[in-house]
Amino acid sequence: MAGVREPMVRASVEVEARARLSAGVSAAAIYHAVANAVINSHPKGGTVVDVGCGIGNLWPYVRERFDKYIGSDVLRYEGLPADVEFVRVDLDSGRVPLPDGVGDVVVAVETIEHLENPRAFARELTRLCRPGGWVIITTPNQLSLLSKLTLVVKNEFSAFRAGSYPAHLTALLEVDLRRIATECGWTEIAVRYSTQGRIPGTARHWPQALSRWFPRTLSDNILIIGRRT
Repeated sequence: MAGVREPMVRASVEVEARARLSAGVSAAAIYHAVANAVINSHPKGGTVVDVGCGIGNLWPYVRERFDKYIGSDVLRYEGLPADVEFVRVDLDSGRVPLPDGVGDVVVAVETIEHLENPRAFARELTRLCRPGGWVIITTPNQLSLLSKLTLVVKNEFSAFRAGSYPAHLTALLEVDLRRIATECGWTEIAVRYSTQGRIPGTARHWPQALSRWFPRTLSDNILIIGRRT
């Protein structure tokens, strides 16, 4: 048993180390995109489950929409609000210790790219969502102009270059997300974008008005939303 336990402990330490690289935060534009998706799909009340919650930055964006927020992650980050019900989980090796259908909306903000098995993760998010509820996943947009140019010049997607490894493991295209959502049995599947993207070769972002006209090309992040049957 000692020979089995040691690799498991080491793997757990490695997962936590990867998680700390993200600092538990994402760009404000991503939270805005998720909040807008929630507002357009979910009436007030119920529970939101945030898997890969980090420091809980999504909660202020959707607080007025829900009665309860449950956050789950591989570790409890410093700064997580006190009113968050926190559940610890290693998403590479186990299920979230919550019952089926616990969430009216289940969200994973910039989490799926950190994991070894995105399909298993999407199935777990679906399990956590009540029938008729909504699942929302965000991840880096591989079809942005920045990402495509980086792929041509560096042979790597922008968000998956050496500096992002091992925090970022799995790059998913829009078609992959649509296929995964369909495999999970979601209906009313829709794709949206953060409408914020970095201009290649600079630290500046495209004007948001321009990003809204060309969201797939000029957004750093993509969002897929669907209803659980």
